[in-house]
Parts: sequence; structure tokens; C-alpha cells
Amino acid sequence: MKVKEITLDMVGSMKRIAKRCFPCASQVIDRFHVQKLAIEALQEIRIKYRWEAIEMENNAIEKASKEKTSLKIETFENGDSRKQLLARSRYLLYKSREKWTLSQRQRASILFTQYPDLEKAYRLTDDLRKIYNQHITKSVAMTKLAHWFRNVEEEDFKSFSTLRKTILQHYRDILNYFDKRSTNAAAESFNAKIKNFRMQLRGVKDRTFFLFRLANLFA
Repeated sequence: MKVKEITLDMVGSMKRIAKRCFPCASQVIDRFHVQKLAIEALQEIRIKYRWEAIEMENNAIEKASKEKTSLKIETFENGDSRKQLLARSRYLLYKSREKWTLSQRQRASILFTQYPDLEKAYRLTDDLRKIYNQHITKSVAMTKLAHWFRNVEEEDFKSFSTLRKTILQHYRDILNYFDKRSTNAAAESFNAKIKNFRMQLRGVKDRTFFLFRLANLFA
């Protein structure tokens, strides 16, 4: 009863557990989960274009083989082929423009020239990130999110339309973040470390010894 606020993800079962265990607490959807969905929506568009580029290259190889001609693969000024451009652009799309390296800036310029839809989708993801990074009140955040929803509708990307519907279903709890800007990023980071540690062990048989090792490494 003393707990006033709790951060959680968008899983329905977790929401019910939190309500049962902490009935007086305000529920806050962690920004990490919202931004993660936005990045996944962006990456889905990139992956779709990458598969198209792979298919295009396979067809070119097959055609050159049948006609017994030399294969000519299109390359851009940074040396990337179309398939490489889309594969190597994965990590730059996670970052804001200010954090791009010189080579990433060049690659992004080529990518957005070749695929204007990716630039629009990246802008939507970056706009959502900027809303979270600003120290604004809940009412201002509500207005900014409404503008963001309008931009999503105008661009008409399927993955972002799904994201918009998901945010609307959890709208009130997402906006609660702007009251105290609470986040469980530390817990998420620690959880990622545990998952990575468990993956290196390729599974856990002795749970007690596993917890003992965790306590010695991370406590």
C-alpha cells in the first residue's frame, strides 16, 4: 500500500499483477519499451528493402550466368553494394543524427536518397525519441504525441500504424512517465547482463550455483 509508482512493460499480465500487488501505485509504461517498438517498426521497413535487394542481386547473378556475361554489381560512392548498404545501415538507424560517425553520415545520406521511405520512418522514430528527451509536462507531452500520431497517419506505414494503436491502448500509463520521468532502465540493463551471462553458459542446470556466480559477479 506504500508503493506510489511502478514502472512496467505493456504486457497485460504484468499490468494485472502490478494492480493486484500495488493497488495504490501509479503505473508507468517505461519509455524503453515504447522506443524499442518504434525502432523495430523502422527496422522492419529496412529489412523489407534488404530482402528486395538480395532478390535483385540473385536475379542479376542468375542472368549473368545464363547469358555468360560478366556480373556487374551496382556500388555507391562509399563502396557499398545495395545489399551491403541496407545491411550496414542497421546500427546507424538506432542512433540520433548527432551521434553518427562520419562514415555513418555518408551511408545515411546514400540510404535516404535511395529509400526516401526509410528517411520518413527514421524521422518518425527520432521525433518520438525527442518527445521523451524533452523535460516537459504531461499536458505538453499529450499535445506532442497527438502531433506525432497525425504524422504517422500521413505517412501510412503499416508497422507504425500498429505502433500507434499500441500506444493508444496504453496512452494514460505512457503519459504517466512525464510526471516524474521514472524508468527501470537500470533493471533492464541488469536483466540484459544476466541473459548474456546465461547465454554464454548455454543453459543452466544447477540453479543454486548459477545464482551464486551471479551474486559474485554482479552484486
